[in-house]
Amino acid sequence: MDKNYILAIDQGTTNSRAHIFSSAGKLVGTSQLPLTQHYPKPGWVEQDPEEMWMNTLTCCRQAISASQVVAKQILGIGITNQRETTLIWHKKTGKPIYPAISWKDKRTAEFCHQLSRYNHLIQEKTGLLLDSYFSASKIAWLLDNIPQVRKQAEKGELLFGTVDTFLLWRLTKGKIHATDASNASRTLLFNIQTQQWDQELLNLFHIPETILPTVLDSSADFGVTEAEFLGIALPIAGVAGDQQAALIGQTCFQPGMIKSTFGTGCFILINTGDKFVKSTQRLLTTVAYRLQGKVTYGLEGCIFSAGSIVKWLKDNLKLIQTAAETETLAESIEDTGGVYLLPAFAGLGAPYWNPHARAAIIGLTYQSNIAHIARAALEAVVYQVRDLLEVITKDFQFPLSSMRVDGGMAVNNWFLQFLTDMVDLKICRSQCTETTALGAAFLAGLQLGVYSSLVEISQLCRIDKEFSPDMKVEKRIDLYQGWNSALKTIHIKL
Repeated sequence: MDKNYILAIDQGTTNSRAHIFSSAGKLVGTSQLPLTQHYPKPGWVEQDPEEMWMNTLTCCRQAISASQVVAKQILGIGITNQRETTLIWHKKTGKPIYPAISWKDKRTAEFCHQLSRYNHLIQEKTGLLLDSYFSASKIAWLLDNIPQVRKQAEKGELLFGTVDTFLLWRLTKGKIHATDASNASRTLLFNIQTQQWDQELLNLFHIPETILPTVLDSSADFGVTEAEFLGIALPIAGVAGDQQAALIGQTCFQPGMIKSTFGTGCFILINTGDKFVKSTQRLLTTVAYRLQGKVTYGLEGCIFSAGSIVKWLKDNLKLIQTAAETETLAESIEDTGGVYLLPAFAGLGAPYWNPHARAAIIGLTYQSNIAHIARAALEAVVYQVRDLLEVITKDFQFPLSSMRVDGGMAVNNWFLQFLTDMVDLKICRSQCTETTALGAAFLAGLQLGVYSSLVEISQLCRIDKEFSPDMKVEKRIDLYQGWNSALKTIHIKL
């Protein structure tokens, strides 16, 4: 019987979660709370840092209770988080100066456009594209728009962090101001080739280096929690951004291995090994993980709207009561009847990077009904995955045979069958539905000596179900051509 356990904190976009994993990778306890998103103005998305913090503590306590594991059997903590979301707080009091600005926030789109002449420089250093999605322009906005903040920052009175950094700082009561290389690589300020904060980029965005956290490996000593929070002082030993953590949880440790996570958005990440692959297709080169000072890179494409489309059908349109209904509705009809849903609710991510595009449903007739719209919503996510794979294989010419999937939408069998049919790859769904958190646990386990290597971790991978293509080539081509024609109606083309 397993006697060693790891607590994984997963602070996402729409939910706060905590999980207890055994050293064999088995989930034995879990807790989840919704995290509120606020929309004060069109294109603005904010969250309450105090809600994140209290949710995290509550979920950790509830997960430990649910697992029936004795606290002293928990060896340590791994943290994974929504990336790019930006917080600044007072060094002395720990009080945030403003709500957390979400990765989905578009308020700095025009600011980024004004800096477009620096696109090449930014991509060479960070592997990213200049976009409001990332942290740098959000930091600049806070420094320039909140009274006294820039002055306080320049005096060294304020600290910046992504969500992982904020939680680390709170859990250690201000002793640790750090992040890992995967999260740092999403700020537009970190040179992923030199593995350092880049002074030229800091000057470009007018950001003082004193507010930035120390960058550590993804498995490292991130300090120890104060005992008052969880009843025991626990070492924090692993940190990674959510998509990188999912890659690790899916044990995609070899170049060419690829995973797709279907959460609020959809993120595809392929392991490119020690190669910094500069994209010619408007994809993102990122740090997948850094272990013992050695960097493993990844190539990433992000879709802004995936599970959030289903949530929109449920909460806004009231067409369904549960996300699970979309599977039944999709199966109830042969096709969408020519209906396409173009999910540009927050602009379009890779490979378009168009923050101004807006969503639309086209092809509606008097025969169209809820089933057609629900199926079109699921298909839209798949078509966007196909878009990304088309360009990923141009950047990284490596033969692909399969893709590992996780996230909320991955429980939908109809969706995964349509996915395998459209991308013509074997789709492998993990037995563990919380692979992002599992990746954080694996990273912590490496630092704590639970695992000796990535090879040992890879042996813990368990596949729940595999899906194989079963669609005629002609139909696949016809459907994808229909999608591309639909995109042109909102003036978008690949």
